[in-house]
Amino acid sequence: MTGRGRRAALAALALACLAALPGHARAGETFRNPLLPSGADPWVAQRDGVYYYTSTLGDRIALWKTRDIGRLDKAPVTVVWRAPASGPESTSVWAPELHFIAGKWYLYYTAADKAHDDDAHRHVFVLENASADPTQGQWVSRGMLKTARNGIDGTVFELRGKLYFVYSAYVGDRSDLVIAPMTNPWTLGQPEVDIAQPTYAWEMQGGRKILEGPEFLEGPTGKLFLSYSASACWSDHYALGLLGAAPDADPLDPAAWHKSPTPVFAQSPANGVYAPGHNGFFESPDGTQTWIIYHANGGPGWKCGTRRSPRIQQMHWRVDGTPDFGVPAKAGEALAVPSGQTATP
Repeated sequence: MTGRGRRAALAALALACLAALPGHARAGETFRNPLLPSGADPWVAQRDGVYYYTSTLGDRIALWKTRDIGRLDKAPVTVVWRAPASGPESTSVWAPELHFIAGKWYLYYTAADKAHDDDAHRHVFVLENASADPTQGQWVSRGMLKTARNGIDGTVFELRGKLYFVYSAYVGDRSDLVIAPMTNPWTLGQPEVDIAQPTYAWEMQGGRKILEGPEFLEGPTGKLFLSYSASACWSDHYALGLLGAAPDADPLDPAAWHKSPTPVFAQSPANGVYAPGHNGFFESPDGTQTWIIYHANGGPGWKCGTRRSPRIQQMHWRVDGTPDFGVPAKAGEALAVPSGQTATP
């Protein structure tokens, strides 16, 4: 080997070693869905390059912490809250969401009473943690949100300096999307407004009229969006719908929201993905990409069981400022990791 060849080899080795060090991105790194074999109602919060993941566990809330979302199965898991033996939040702990608001962490989750585990007794609760790391510190209960109706799947978002709460409310024989302003992260203001009801056949599959799992998304041009999961979760036709509003719209005005007439993210039998839904959104660590996390089944007729698994993929934005969710990626397909993600120690 010539001197130039040795120098080139040494330089390549040095770069490879550097890329392997903590805090350096691995160029060309990929991951494969699903992230875990099971995990309904998945959620990811990304802050300062750290991903915090959670999902429905039924009797507790746990957080996974990692800098490598594609290797979530290797991440440490911390149980941060357990359901009490009795009372209004003693069972059916569903759909936890982690949010960082005004310097503190908040966990919103659905729960019911063991003595009355039914839709008439489902409510949304909130926990608070002042620690910089939500897997540490103390989680303090802020109690049940005083919604006008029973309901599930609460989420929060901030817009123009104001905080809003959206949930799936039980209204007669259907589930609607209802929004309210918040005076603080655990207290609702007025008015509480019904902004969307099931109106299309694809929102009524599985024998139920359901809009659930609302999630807020602000587009690059300022347009406002609320995704939601439509139909019964046991139907293969469970899919994502979308509400849209103008950048300057009042989110409390039902007339401001316009519904997509067709699903924006639905099953792909060609890719072996069924009943994709109950999503969340997060940014890549460098802030240049928008990602979606959702659960889905790997076969038809799997319904709402433990085989629902968490999956992520990058979504894109059209030139008109509307989101393009694409098609659910095939399990095992190699996908590039989020931009700016760094290697783990």
